[in-house]
Amino acid sequence: MSVRQPVVAGQFYPGTRAGCVRKIEACLPARLPDDLPARIVAGIVPHAGWDYSGPTAAKLFGAIRSQFAPQTFVLFSAMHRWGATRPAVYARGAWATPLGEAQVDDDLAQAVLEEGAGLLVDAPEAHAGEHSAEVQIPFIQHLFPDARILPILVPPSEQAVAAGEAVARAVADANREIVLVGSTDLTHYGVQFYGFAPAGVGEPALTWAMANDQRVIDLMLTMQAEAIVPEAEAHHNACGGGAAAATVAAARALGAQKGVLLEHTTSHHVMGLGPAANFVGYAAVAF
Repeated sequence: MSVRQPVVAGQFYPGTRAGCVRKIEACLPARLPDDLPARIVAGIVPHAGWDYSGPTAAKLFGAIRSQFAPQTFVLFSAMHRWGATRPAVYARGAWATPLGEAQVDDDLAQAVLEEGAGLLVDAPEAHAGEHSAEVQIPFIQHLFPDARILPILVPPSEQAVAAGEAVARAVADANREIVLVGSTDLTHYGVQFYGFAPAGVGEPALTWAMANDQRVIDLMLTMQAEAIVPEAEAHHNACGGGAAAATVAAARALGAQKGVLLEHTTSHHVMGLGPAANFVGYAAVAF
């Protein structure tokens, strides 16, 4: 059996079981919003180091846990490294983390590949160095220990919406408890790290970046999947535009009519010292 080894354990999140458990428990929200969807079918989370974005991601996982225990999590990941040209499925085996091995739902993977024939491809190598799904898996292992996973890397292209819709058809036909989670961070702001600082530094920078984030967040909340990738390309406000578009398209196909914003923040709000100069936006959305 093929087992993908972790690439950011000990960096983006703790490298030990005990460390992961302590950090996850610390990230979980004390209370949840009153306006959650009646039954969460999908969500969006960030994928930075847990010290920065873990509490934001945990708001979605905590909301799901408050409702039910999914049997499988489909993970739509961003593409930071490998130049995949089509949505890439990790179709069999397992992913290892400090909490053990998360088994891939190979039955659902085959259904997805059949439903999306000619669009989605079986390409585990596309996931080799990608961290955006990996950082979600310990949350799933700890909070939903019996759940399986299905990682799907989604390039930021016009294929993303059709891929999400194909996955939704396979999920609907599976007749099991399945939730789709897509991952994107938002505006990467700052000259030093990102070469992108249209509003200088300090409070004007934070105000500008939060408004820039809101453009793509609003598209998620109003289920405008087709507009997400073009928006991200035009305004540099989502590094996982393909993953977000696929998630919104899949949620819409599964009957969701709107998203609920669980949190919108930045790494500066979480950990910033001094004037805001280099920071990243994060949001959690439930559908």
